[in-house]
Amino acid sequence: MFEEKDHVLYRKFTFSDFSEAFAFMTRVAILAEKYNHHPTWSNTYNVVEISLTTHDAGNKVTEKDKHLAKEIEKLIQS
Repeated sequence: MFEEKDHVLYRKFTFSDFSEAFAFMTRVAILAEKYNHHPTWSNTYNVVEISLTTHDAGNKVTEKDKHLAKEIEKLIQS
């Protein structure tokens, strides 16, 4: 689950290898485009770290962030 801290929703995802991590990032990218809300993220081998905040709302967590976080969570549950 994403955790809220310092006005950011954050989660670290660990996969079995780089290919799985990259495939996940591709699915997240499609969601981000769909909702026009893009994460701050990083990838190192099998680890993807995602931070969500709404920049045009003063870098605070908004419903946009919470909605995207829920959609991202669904990707790993399926």
